[in-house]
Amino acid sequence: MRRREFLGLVAMVAAWPLVARGQQHKVYKIGIFNPGSASMVIARADSAFLEALRQLGWVEGKNVAFEYRYADNRLEQLAELAGELVRLNVDVIVAMGTLAPLAAKQATSTIPIVMAATGDPIGSGLVTNLGRPGANVTGLSLMVPELGAKRLQMLKEVLPQLSRVAVLWNAANPYAARVFEETVAAARTLGIEVYSMEVRRPADFENAYKVITQQRPDALITVEDPLTVTHRKQIADFVAKHRLPSISGLREFVDEGGLMAYGADLADLRRRAASYVDKILKGEKPGDLPIEQPTKFELVINLKTARALAITVPATLLARADELIE
Repeated sequence: MRRREFLGLVAMVAAWPLVARGQQHKVYKIGIFNPGSASMVIARADSAFLEALRQLGWVEGKNVAFEYRYADNRLEQLAELAGELVRLNVDVIVAMGTLAPLAAKQATSTIPIVMAATGDPIGSGLVTNLGRPGANVTGLSLMVPELGAKRLQMLKEVLPQLSRVAVLWNAANPYAARVFEETVAAARTLGIEVYSMEVRRPADFENAYKVITQQRPDALITVEDPLTVTHRKQIADFVAKHRLPSISGLREFVDEGGLMAYGADLADLRRRAASYVDKILKGEKPGDLPIEQPTKFELVINLKTARALAITVPATLLARADELIE
């Protein structure tokens, strides 16, 4: 071997550790895109996501960095915020709810988008196939058949004389619209009258409360989405003031004082969303990753609220509860 070739080989070998170290220290950028408010995030769900990432070897400040974008429930901000994440050239966008992934999809066809508990991926137009999404969108669906009907049936168990129910839902969200339609269909079967309380932005809640007060329904159903979740404390205070039994889709409403919640375990969905991020950062294509549906559900009942409302929760329902709040 000639001396020049030998020295070239030595230089290449010496450089290998530097190249390897450079690869090991690559920091991936993860965009966290939430249509709700930063001040009202669901801590247990976010913690579950971050902990799952850590368990998979992704640690903030070491090999991943986060770019957070919150729309504060202002729909007009979604497109701009999605564009910011695209311009930052993040490696993956983790989008909450339904409206955020829709905005992200409109902003990019190349950056992978992981849905963290999106309401109805097919019905909202995010994908056409759950098994093989085929584009840059994948993740978790929040949608399960007859969820609205099950919540109404549970209310009927607690309130046998239930005849009128108000449904508070975000009319701008395709998922909330789907759940509302299911609730109306179930109510028709049970002979229950439904009052539609539509909200699209924070300013709409005041009028919704006013109408509910005037109509005096027997109970309130709140369809979970970033807008209603952001206002969960306000909703809980309203139903407490007017002694209104309520049920919703997330336990956070019950933690604030609501009577019952039944729905998918959001922390479990966020935990599973981390595995999608892991696979994508390791080179898998989002279009090849099947969209998964909820597998873990929880029924939470606030017994303190039940006592305040002078409601006796049937033993059969108590036995099915995953958690009872005293």
